[in-house]
Amino acid sequence: MLTGGPSSTGSVNRGPLLTDVAVVGGGVVGLAVAWRCAARGLRVVVHDPAPGSGASRVAAGMLSPVAEAYFGEHELTGLLAASAARWPAFAAELTEAAGTGFGYRTEGTLVVGLTGDDLAEARRLWSYQRELGLPITPLRPSELRDREPALAPRVRGGAVAPGDHQVDPRRLVTALRTAAERAGATLVTGSVRALSELDARVTVVAAGCGAAALTGLPVRPVKGQVLRLRAPDGGPPGFRHVIRGYADGEPVYLVPRDSGEVVVGATVEERADTEVTAGAVLRLLRAAVDLVPELAEYDLVEATAGLRPGTPDNAPILGPLPGRPGVLAATGHHRHGIVLTPVTADLVTELIVSGAADPLLAPFTPERFAASAGPAGRRRHG
Repeated sequence: MLTGGPSSTGSVNRGPLLTDVAVVGGGVVGLAVAWRCAARGLRVVVHDPAPGSGASRVAAGMLSPVAEAYFGEHELTGLLAASAARWPAFAAELTEAAGTGFGYRTEGTLVVGLTGDDLAEARRLWSYQRELGLPITPLRPSELRDREPALAPRVRGGAVAPGDHQVDPRRLVTALRTAAERAGATLVTGSVRALSELDARVTVVAAGCGAAALTGLPVRPVKGQVLRLRAPDGGPPGFRHVIRGYADGEPVYLVPRDSGEVVVGATVEERADTEVTAGAVLRLLRAAVDLVPELAEYDLVEATAGLRPGTPDNAPILGPLPGRPGVLAATGHHRHGIVLTPVTADLVTELIVSGAADPLLAPFTPERFAASAGPAGRRRHG
């Protein structure tokens, strides 16, 4: 895609422009693209007024290709699985490149139902997931509590998804920024109001909800409220697995950190504000304590809200804008930004370096929303 094409070493021959790749957005996706591109020898500039302050800061960090597989999302589930398979190698490379870890944990995820109705709902989804060949194994209540004694005795049953892991997104942002800068990327802490402001051979729009104004693509904000608890006396949480479940119809997840933190989330609201509401805090805490009673004794240290970049089909938008091959979208990841980080960075970087589009990209290109990013939008945003 870049003029001159890839060299024999896999880097790109440099022309007269100062920047090969401008990345708009300094969350995990944008920083991962910047790191991968800079490591291939490209001159990269990342533009963001406050890197890591958007959806990446609020995210829980679950790498859940199984537990996040929903009815009617076959292609997205395939992409989730492909990216999750890249995470072990991605984590090892990033740890070496950044010189620091970021809470990558592989204990797996337990999916549980508190009541009979909750368990019936969960079983419907497990049946679908198993039909897709995804690794999820139903467990009896006694088997669940053998794995996690902290679970409430009322829990009626559940399943284990051993391949659903986790990272700490806040630490991940730090590691990606360090790796990108060590590889030669430059970070500019400023806003981009129009793509015409940028002087680069290729522009990657990884601006989350901000991508709509820059590209005309149908990316909308989906509000999520999240809580952070801390175990008493600074010790580790009393459970090791990520726990996802239903408690009297309320979906909730609990993510334990090595630091003693437990992330509790999350609401899904078609709203664009970032206010924390008492009702959401109440619902999340009630569901969390119903599943793991000891959480009632934990400290509540943070309640926050963020905006996920949603799309009409809940899938990301990856690839060149219609009629604008020099502008690539890497946005619209909705609930899946952390797990999809490796595959997004790899596919976008390869497209930039070689011009070759991996077949994995085909269902997720901006072309499927071409009418939304029509000529008026293209003219308006440069």
